[in-house]
Amino acid sequence: MKIRPLGSNVLVREVEVEEKTASGIVLPSSAQEKPYIAEVLEVGPGEIRDGKEIKMQVKKGDKVLYSKYAGTEVKLNEEKYLLLKHDDILAIVE
Repeated sequence: MKIRPLGSNVLVREVEVEEKTASGIVLPSSAQEKPYIAEVLEVGPGEIRDGKEIKMQVKKGDKVLYSKYAGTEVKLNEEKYLLLKHDDILAIVE
């Protein structure tokens, strides 16, 4: 099964959190802050809003920063994904 986003939706997978600090201290999962950074897996075609075409500004493979409470969590084949609205993506991480 494959998920193909519609409209201005984007399918992402959260990036794994680094378990060590820069100085080498291992952090337990309870002490780690969720990064809100994800990799774009699929992108919808965009949409037309108020008669204007809205093009997608992200592409497959981009790493993005998204809003804290954004998205719908989707579980498929034991993998967790997020389905985000294009407006919930704040920046592309380079």
